[in-house]
Amino acid sequence: MNIQVTKPALTIRLCGPRGFCAGVDRAIQIVVLALKQYGAPVYVRHEIVHNRYVVEGLEAKGAVFVEELNEIPAEHREQPVVFSAHGVPKSVPEDAQARNLFYLDATCPLVSKVHKQAMRHQRLGRHVVLIGHAGHPEVIGTMGQLPEGTVSLVDTIADAEAYMPEDPDNLGYVTQTTLSVDDTAGVIAKLQERFPNLQAPAADSICYATTNRQEAVKEAAPGCDLFIVVGAPNSSNSKRLVEVALRAGAKRSLLVQRASELNWDEIGTIRTLGLSAGASAPEVIVDEIIEAFKQRFAAEIELAITAEETENFLVNRELRSVPLTVEDMAWVNGRRPVGVADETIQ
Repeated sequence: MNIQVTKPALTIRLCGPRGFCAGVDRAIQIVVLALKQYGAPVYVRHEIVHNRYVVEGLEAKGAVFVEELNEIPAEHREQPVVFSAHGVPKSVPEDAQARNLFYLDATCPLVSKVHKQAMRHQRLGRHVVLIGHAGHPEVIGTMGQLPEGTVSLVDTIADAEAYMPEDPDNLGYVTQTTLSVDDTAGVIAKLQERFPNLQAPAADSICYATTNRQEAVKEAAPGCDLFIVVGAPNSSNSKRLVEVALRAGAKRSLLVQRASELNWDEIGTIRTLGLSAGASAPEVIVDEIIEAFKQRFAAEIELAITAEETENFLVNRELRSVPLTVEDMAWVNGRRPVGVADETIQ
């Protein structure tokens, strides 16, 4: 006698936008196209983006990740070296030129914009206050655009309260692009309260993708028994999404890199699951997580879409003639366009 076990019902609130932003997509494309154009090895300084799946996938294609340029063998000097999407201090391309290395800069254009905003403050004689997390590659890259002693790092409201500049009336601020919008607003408000002449950047430093992903999570999180964010533990924007989900009303929130990390005993009985992905997390892993829940639940998808992203950043001029196919990126994007047919996932 066949006994059919009825799966418990589950609503998955799938956020949009989620996953790759235009800057991350561009950075990965640069490495893929460089491999097609120049062949392996293509060297990459630091993780191209904060995602182990992406790094290992590029390694399988022939990318070699190094921490510093002196690790590149002399016999491979003519092979490209790619700088990560997070940006690098000015000293890094200077070092590459001194070593006669051929480099491709994959810095996100929105990070480059923050660099220019910081340099503009400094050029106008202001001391630069950078709001960001100490040790993050983007912070290191931004501080590395400016002469030593011309920029101060502030992370929290407590830091803003304790900060004692030499010239309180001559300050300008910029922010790391991947911060919590709400947290950053609190830090800026405290700085403005203490230093009324503080000058803002010409445009908002927190990038559109960070803001959009946080807004979608806020929309989906209220009432969720569990909220899962696909992302890496060293991904700033992914960790912020976990925090945003909890603040917006999710009972629990987890950061997960792969479906294999899911602890089903701890997940237990849930009826509503929120699901999003950080800006460096591939769509194929979102699909993997959904499939894992479908195996255990009668899952239906409910979309939580708060914005449509159409941004597309051009790759480096040297690579624009190289064709990029859907198949070239299927290992991260899957074989259907991101966001298409989400409604049909049952």
